[in-house]
Amino acid sequence: MLPGMPARLFVATPTKLLNFADCKRKYRYTYLETPRPPKGPPWAHNTVGAIVHEALAEFWRWPVSRRTTVEAVNRLRANWRTEGFRDEEQSAKWRERASDMVSTYLHNIDPYFEPRGVERTVSFTTERASLRGRVDRIDERPARDGSGGTELAIVDYKTGRRPLTSTDARSSLAMALYVLGARRVLRRACTRVELHHLPTNTIAVADHDDESLARHLRRAESIADDAAAAEARWHQGLTPAEADEVFPPEPSPLCGWCDFARICPQGRRVAPPREPWAGLDEGDGLVAPEIAEAG
Repeated sequence: MLPGMPARLFVATPTKLLNFADCKRKYRYTYLETPRPPKGPPWAHNTVGAIVHEALAEFWRWPVSRRTTVEAVNRLRANWRTEGFRDEEQSAKWRERASDMVSTYLHNIDPYFEPRGVERTVSFTTERASLRGRVDRIDERPARDGSGGTELAIVDYKTGRRPLTSTDARSSLAMALYVLGARRVLRRACTRVELHHLPTNTIAVADHDDESLARHLRRAESIADDAAAAEARWHQGLTPAEADEVFPPEPSPLCGWCDFARICPQGRRVAPPREPWAGLDEGDGLVAPEIAEAG
């Protein structure tokens, strides 16, 4: 950089930040290595989650006359994919379970409602970072303060196994950053975040305030600063030993769900790689661990 030039902003999504916070070796494999090291096979539960998200996004893009549960389920079945499943029988069973989730969720949805955004990218900048992400849905609703105005609500669809709570919604770094991004891009008040859990058809709700948003923003900037410093070291050139020092593995029981588990000996010692369909809980019909779900 030339003298006097402002520092380049570190560009990141919530997923990128959380990858760095969770495991720096995984971050290096995902964002820096060229060519990227081979990933494991696709996860079946990610296939389910992706298709459900696509079906709901498409529902809101249709004209009102097409917004029916039958149309949505038919489209889901037509767009079904089989990546990660053990066999055709398991895939077919989960196609029906996913259809049931979407049908149940849409049963009480007003088809005339128009979201403010669907799969909408929002972003904002700080002095050190440019943060952005794609929101499943942004609703514009009457303001709860009785002012007659409107406010935004951030909606995120979840298909993970574990039922969610207001604590999950409030503690989510991604959801807080979406609030800040929506405020910046859409110029509306926004405090509410909602996790719509399709397997149980429940909604976990939380309302942010200035303090909680500031706390999440401090965390995001701290991670971004550390990631930017590590990337700068990477681009200066590192020996393999130095790369392992700057981007060390951080073994945990979650390593079995990592895309790079098969090439990480430290992770394999803690948790052997899971089968691609292991995230499908065949006992209760709910989809896999939230930690393994792309989001």
